[in-house]
Amino acid sequence: MFTTADQFTATNKANLDAAQALSTKTFAGFEKMVELNLAAAKALMTESFSHVQSVLAAKDAQQAIALQSGLLAPVAEKAAAYGRHVYGIAVETSAEYTKAFEGKAAEGQKAFGQVMENMTKNAPAGTESAVAVLKSALASSQSAIESAQSAAKQALARAESNVSAVTEQALSAAAAVGKKA
Repeated sequence: MFTTADQFTATNKANLDAAQALSTKTFAGFEKMVELNLAAAKALMTESFSHVQSVLAAKDAQQAIALQSGLLAPVAEKAAAYGRHVYGIAVETSAEYTKAFEGKAAEGQKAFGQVMENMTKNAPAGTESAVAVLKSALASSQSAIESAQSAAKQALARAESNVSAVTEQALSAAAAVGKKA
């Protein structure tokens, strides 16, 4: 089986299209991060000035301390919300990369399988046992790849669950400290 110029051109075009799509997705993720950071900075600035004005308007030290103490829980909640937004953007962007990688890996496995099939059809007589071993090794390697992908997805799901649990615990702790103060 020989690669023709048309096949080479088609492969290069498909790879260029994939690279362009991933670049576009990356830039979109970057844009979302910039928008999030600008919105967070604007909100922080507005809320900071508002809070300082409230503290300056306090009638006594106890009221000023109460205002400062009441700030902890909302700040923790906002930081957690910001973290969730950043995490969401990262997950969304990386999902596109994962999808593209899995698609290209499947294409590669299919093409390799076709090459192996063509090779085994044209194998010389008496090499049937070697061909069987080769096919078995190919099936085992594809099974191993699928198992690794499945394990990676499960690990990612567990990590996401742990991040959510830790975030909730941190928010609960911050709320408890805010109430005590």
